[in-house]
Amino acid sequence: MSITDAFSHSDTRPQFPVLFSPWVDLLTFGGSALLALAMLPLGAAMGILHEDTPGWTWVAAILLIDVAHVYATGFRVYFDPVELRRRPWLYALTPLLAFLVGAAVYSESVVLFWSFLAYLAVFHFIRQQYGWVALYRSRENDREPVGWWIDAAAIYLATIYPLVYWHAHLPRNFSWFTAGDFVTLPPFTATILQPIYWLSLAIYAGRSLYRGLSCGAWNPGKDLVVVTTALCWYIGIITLNSDYAFTVTNVIIHGIPYMVLIYWYRWQRGASSMTSRWQTTVGRVSLFLGAIWILAYAEELLWDCGLSHQRTWLFGWADLGAADQADGTGDRLAIGMWLAPLLAVPQITHYVLDGFIWKRSARRSSTVSS
Repeated sequence: MSITDAFSHSDTRPQFPVLFSPWVDLLTFGGSALLALAMLPLGAAMGILHEDTPGWTWVAAILLIDVAHVYATGFRVYFDPVELRRRPWLYALTPLLAFLVGAAVYSESVVLFWSFLAYLAVFHFIRQQYGWVALYRSRENDREPVGWWIDAAAIYLATIYPLVYWHAHLPRNFSWFTAGDFVTLPPFTATILQPIYWLSLAIYAGRSLYRGLSCGAWNPGKDLVVVTTALCWYIGIITLNSDYAFTVTNVIIHGIPYMVLIYWYRWQRGASSMTSRWQTTVGRVSLFLGAIWILAYAEELLWDCGLSHQRTWLFGWADLGAADQADGTGDRLAIGMWLAPLLAVPQITHYVLDGFIWKRSARRSSTVSS
């Protein structure tokens, strides 16, 4: 069963393309963006809009959304015996190679290790937004080559231009993972890309309006993805310059839709393989969120207690002692050289497998995906 098939079980037949259902699509993409943007005036009212991410926001956005959505991949792959048997070598070797590559990079340089992870994450975040657009194009059966170029340019530039601006205006008051994980670009790169960015969005808007008004070919879900992506990335990276603003605008619209995708896919194709006690919607949601939240908490506990020691208010009860320290020569204790790459395995595995599991399914059904 393909991802497109998993999106085709709604009893309703709306007049426009949907991935899940009209209301679920709206809540998934519009609701997550509204939540992210609503966090900005809330932060301003609390006096933290231009500050570092406070503890409660870190728990809600990073722990329960960003880290948790990585483990949601498990429901698509590692918690599904049928899927595991389909590509056993891919699913077995990816975590192993992720650890080996991570350990090799970490042994050379801690800074390089975090830059490596940051750029993998950036690529993944960009491709996911393109993937939503591609899925909506597939649901509409929009195969116009010019249309693909317009859509691809709009969604890619909606993410790439803010990132280029970020690289061209370092240092910022926020970072992807750690300070110094991005390289510096000359300011003219952002200056050159700016008019191209605005032109691509204008052309996208023009084509969308023309197709909708002339022949009724509305695709509001795709439009919503493009608009919310452009809005959240521009405000979170360019307009504002704070760790709090970047965190809420970046994480929420990325993690929540992905968790909805995994849950929806599992619900549609795998309900019969789940035990009877979890057949209700509440039971399924409880199992899904409970599992990924526990795994996310366990990972962050090991990161904090074994390496960073930044959140003793949450993880201090299990302090493992300083596992990784650096002096002026860059010497590191051996445990840190193995623990950091090991803890990065779920993240790297998620990035790599996400490029295979949906693309393969879409190919089988002759659709376009990310």
